[in-house]
Amino acid sequence: MLSTESNSSIDGSWNEIEDYSEPLESDFERIGKLGGGTYGDVFCVRHRLTGEMFALKQIRDDNEVNGIPATAMREAAILKQLNHQNIIKLYDVFLTDERCYFLLEYMDEDLKRYLDRNRPLDRQMIKNFMYQLFDAMFYCHKHRIIHRDIKPHNILVNHEHQLKLCDFGLGRAFSVPLKSYTHEIVTLWYRAPEILLGSPSYGTPVDMWSLGCIFGEMYQGWPLFHGDSEIDQIFQIFKLLGTPSGNDWPNVFLLPQFKSSFPKFTMQKIQLRQIVDNDEVAYDLLKRLLICDPTIRMAARYALEHSYFAGHKKTLSSITNAKTNHIQYDENNNVI
Repeated sequence: MLSTESNSSIDGSWNEIEDYSEPLESDFERIGKLGGGTYGDVFCVRHRLTGEMFALKQIRDDNEVNGIPATAMREAAILKQLNHQNIIKLYDVFLTDERCYFLLEYMDEDLKRYLDRNRPLDRQMIKNFMYQLFDAMFYCHKHRIIHRDIKPHNILVNHEHQLKLCDFGLGRAFSVPLKSYTHEIVTLWYRAPEILLGSPSYGTPVDMWSLGCIFGEMYQGWPLFHGDSEIDQIFQIFKLLGTPSGNDWPNVFLLPQFKSSFPKFTMQKIQLRQIVDNDEVAYDLLKRLLICDPTIRMAARYALEHSYFAGHKKTLSSITNAKTNHIQYDENNNVI
């Protein structure tokens, strides 16, 4: 495997999986279905010998590449090399003639279900959750991984209120300078404006936009922007944050989907403050995450250092790791 020191990168390719198990599905007893999505169904299973609980992800076989979906290959390669308390742990990969399975750490539910059951969310719990998410995101970004599909369904919660990022099927290893990536990423409601406007390249700020949307959703109780199409989504963003101009987003007029005929909305500062209960510190963090221009959108490292978390117990290792102080960012707010 590749090194995972703080300044190393991770290559999301299948050859980074050194080995996989013989079919061992018979070793596990299925308890029930935990959920499902585009790329597979997830079941709660119990190991027949130890009694330990796991999550078993059964990968769907649509659009296969050499018998294994490309998204599964990428996700396994990434998860095998990530080691962080707020990222789901991949224990094993089972391959059979017909199926591919991931044996994953068991978590109680996803954040979407948790939020549905706990509205309004306790304000201290929001701080705790966001700290964990920023820490996981910083870890990914410093190892040159963009998740690209951050949403409440892809964040898991256990009974100890520990969060873990999951579903790295759309995750990508990146390099500087950035390559052009597909725009078919991120659930619409959490999709960054640079992607909606057709930017030919993007980087780690797309994940930070998604976390900003989740931050506001935790306070408000429902998604900040819930468009039913790409143009509706971008207009909902502009109605709250203002239609960008060349002054606050240089070269925005060069983006393929930006039109000079767009309505000229102004930023709704009062509404933004109301989302976070008129807490000026939380408002400052929210507006820095929801900056349309990705080059000045707040990066994960600086989010962790924001005054919103003043006094919050720093138990997460990446904050105390002196190496993180030497991480540099390029002009597009990406880790160098």
